[in-house]
Amino acid sequence: MQEILPARGLARRRSLAASTGIGETTEMDQDSNQTSPGAVAAGPGSPGAAPGPGAVPEPELQRLLEDARAKADEHWDQLVRVTAELENTRRRYERELDGARKFALERFVSELLPVRDSLELGLTAAREAQADAGKMHEGMELTLKMLGDVMLKFGVAPVEPMGEPFDPNLHQALSVQPRDDVPANTVVVVVQKGYTLNGRLVRPAMVMVSRPSEARGVDEKA
Repeated sequence: MQEILPARGLARRRSLAASTGIGETTEMDQDSNQTSPGAVAAGPGSPGAAPGPGAVPEPELQRLLEDARAKADEHWDQLVRVTAELENTRRRYERELDGARKFALERFVSELLPVRDSLELGLTAAREAQADAGKMHEGMELTLKMLGDVMLKFGVAPVEPMGEPFDPNLHQALSVQPRDDVPANTVVVVVQKGYTLNGRLVRPAMVMVSRPSEARGVDEKA
């Protein structure tokens, strides 16, 4: 009975509305006003929705993307060019270093060739039947002087320690000689000269060194 009464009341209201024409219009207005929120305004994700306050328009995004691609391509080109320049520089330095190793003695050789020419001329003169010993001796001295000048020009200096105190850094003692006329450990004989290159020892001088004689040692003890 409770479910039938509302149906009868609704039928009575409809019959009254049909006779007066008022109630039906009021119900239709109420139905039309009770619309869903989605029908009034489009949601944020709908195609016609306007962008939010923090959103970037699509054309602007496309422009930013193209700018980023252009900068990336530019940086890549710069990297390729720098890499190629470094490789070319490395190869050039390798060629220069190889050339320096091969031709480091070029100047020394060019200065040494006249010495060889002089030696060859002296040898040719010595083979003649009427060779002048005096001229040959003079020629040899000139040639030796030329060689010494070339060596000094390139930093090669002789070590001639005659009469100097023995220095183990520059001299190599072959033997000792008892001498009373010079202090002990004095170079008294140079068997072979030594040489230095720009201050660095290339070959030590072969020398003989003095020592006190036995007679002097006995006198000192007495």
